[in-house]
Amino acid sequence: MSNLTLILLAAGSSSRFELDVKKQWLRIQNKPLWQFVAQKLQKSQLFSKIIITSSSDDIEFMKNYDDFTFVVGGDSRQASLKNALESVDSEFVLVSDIARACISEEFLNKIIQKKSEADCIVPYLKVNDTIVYENTTIDRDKVKRIQTPQLSRTSILKNALNTDDEFTDESSAIVAYGGTRAFILGEDDAHKITHIQDLNKIPCLNPPSDITLSGTGFDVHAFDNTTKMFLGGVEIESDFGFKAHSDGDVAIHALIDALLGAAGMGDIGMMFPDTLDEYKGIDSKELLKRVVTKLYNFGFIIINVDVTIAAQKPRIGKYKLQMRKTIAKILNIDFAMVNIKATTTEKLGFIGRGEGVGVIANANLKYFDWTKQEKTKVED
Repeated sequence: MSNLTLILLAAGSSSRFELDVKKQWLRIQNKPLWQFVAQKLQKSQLFSKIIITSSSDDIEFMKNYDDFTFVVGGDSRQASLKNALESVDSEFVLVSDIARACISEEFLNKIIQKKSEADCIVPYLKVNDTIVYENTTIDRDKVKRIQTPQLSRTSILKNALNTDDEFTDESSAIVAYGGTRAFILGEDDAHKITHIQDLNKIPCLNPPSDITLSGTGFDVHAFDNTTKMFLGGVEIESDFGFKAHSDGDVAIHALIDALLGAAGMGDIGMMFPDTLDEYKGIDSKELLKRVVTKLYNFGFIIINVDVTIAAQKPRIGKYKLQMRKTIAKILNIDFAMVNIKATTTEKLGFIGRGEGVGVIANANLKYFDWTKQEKTKVED
């Protein structure tokens, strides 16, 4: 059994990436970046365990993709690392960032072979340009550009991070603690993705798949004569509304399920449990906005949606265009890409008896194409 654990840090907000999608959710063919990196390193068979840190918003969705050990990260890189170290019991730990996507197995082996030389093994790159600090030119041969992954003795790293001081890498914490570090020449290909333009410098990444992802949603709600009726994000003139924990907008609820289904993100009940008071009486448009934000954060683009409303009453024909425009604005697509259909059940069943409304919705998504966005950013 290997005495080495791998920690991959993927809990960041990608605030410097300047796009709605988080960089850890960029698709490499059909895999999000974090999974692509983790599986690539897993193939080396060098690690007894692979731990991935994640934000609390992402972790449940990550678990749908793979069976690595997932740990909720903290408010900083260091806090995330400390959380992950609680699950490490091996003698050594290798720490890297998901954004460093093209680490070679040869590079890993070079780092591991040095593990007995110091408390932390640190890869670095030489600086080729003239370096000026404030107004003083510095000897560039004495400057190192530090990279990850870094290999540390687990016990030393845990102790070194038991402080309120913040460090940008493991070796700085270990040296401040009194430990030792040894340097090894790094790899240019192990470049870190910080800005969208950095994707130009990452040789091992293939474009996202161009497949279409489809999902279906279905929901029903009974009538309630004590509430207002909201359907498709629009208030409907009616003597009754819907019996529900939220405002009861059955069309938006079905649409949310269709969007979540296409993305493989569960269903509306999982994301917005009706047992929580925070969702009691909530405007369903607000729920849809939250879902759309998650979709874009997780690397999806909405293509089009189609909603069929089955209702014996009320008549909704005059509201369909307003519904399309309201939903399209939230989805951030043209309202021509939102279709609303209305039908009856020919007086059959609970809908035909005028007891409620049923809705079926379909949604199509695609992956965010970072190759096109990256080219646009570079040209700008």
